Amino acid sequence: MDRVEAMRVFVAALDEGSLAGAGRRLARSPAAVSRAIAFLEQHVGAELLHRTTRSIKLSEAGERYASACRRILIDLEEADMSAAGERTAPRGTLTVTAPPISGEEILGPIIDAYLDAYPAVSVNLILLDRYSNLVDEGIDVALRVAELPDSSMVAVRVGGDVKRVIVASPRYLAEHPRIDEPADLTKHRIVTTTHFGHDAWVFPPAAGSSIARSVHFKPRLVVNSVRAALASAVDGHGVTRLYTYHVAERVQDGSLKIVLRNAEPLPLPVHLITPQGRTSVPKVRAFLDFAAPRLRAEFARLSAEAEALKP
Repeated sequence: MDRVEAMRVFVAALDEGSLAGAGRRLARSPAAVSRAIAFLEQHVGAELLHRTTRSIKLSEAGERYASACRRILIDLEEADMSAAGERTAPRGTLTVTAPPISGEEILGPIIDAYLDAYPAVSVNLILLDRYSNLVDEGIDVALRVAELPDSSMVAVRVGGDVKRVIVASPRYLAEHPRIDEPADLTKHRIVTTTHFGHDAWVFPPAAGSSIARSVHFKPRLVVNSVRAALASAVDGHGVTRLYTYHVAERVQDGSLKIVLRNAEPLPLPVHLITPQGRTSVPKVRAFLDFAAPRLRAEFARLSAEAEALKP
């Protein structure tokens, strides 16, 4: 059996979450998928997957091997694209990740338009409230709202002023102590997400100081979903921190109020990032060229809406 093809089956099984899913994706029988995995396990001399009737789970050896397989397959695809040159039209499956709300409401319509423009490409959009390792997880492009650390990633800036704000419902604010300074948050019910800091929030220095203010707390509710945190705050269960575009509609209709306007952190930049070398792959290059100007226009609109939220 061809080892590279067996690697493709292995990675497809991981992406689909089951051997049956890999079979459907690759148009192979379950027996053929099982044989490919067994071939790899025999070749490396270790079990790669723990199998049950409904799911699969990577072994310790499988985790290391999966990362290597993804890198090899990406390198092979890039080599094919490079040899074919610019005559190669965008094709294949493009894997993109983004935070859930950004991915659904901002990036989703752009992806739909991209698919209309490039009929030979399909997109796998993964919505996550965490940062992914693009190489290890086989992701082509990620939308990130954050200051980017120095890395080998290629970054295309598509926005520069996404603000984080503290919000609560008018009813909650009427029934609890005033929030005039960040330290006042320690007296309140905090609803937070793992993405925004689950036990502390950082604020700019106070006037006359150069030291950032950190407010530590024991949250009453921690969720891994922005929508859940937003709903809890709207229902009057506590104070939360979210991006302005998460809360704009609720602030405009009076369901939420922004507090601590005098202590908002600096705006965060927005980037599309992709691993080094992926920009030479036509489907990736075409997506960056297609999505970047549209995202810039959308984040500029959201920035204008955020300015309109000011009292």
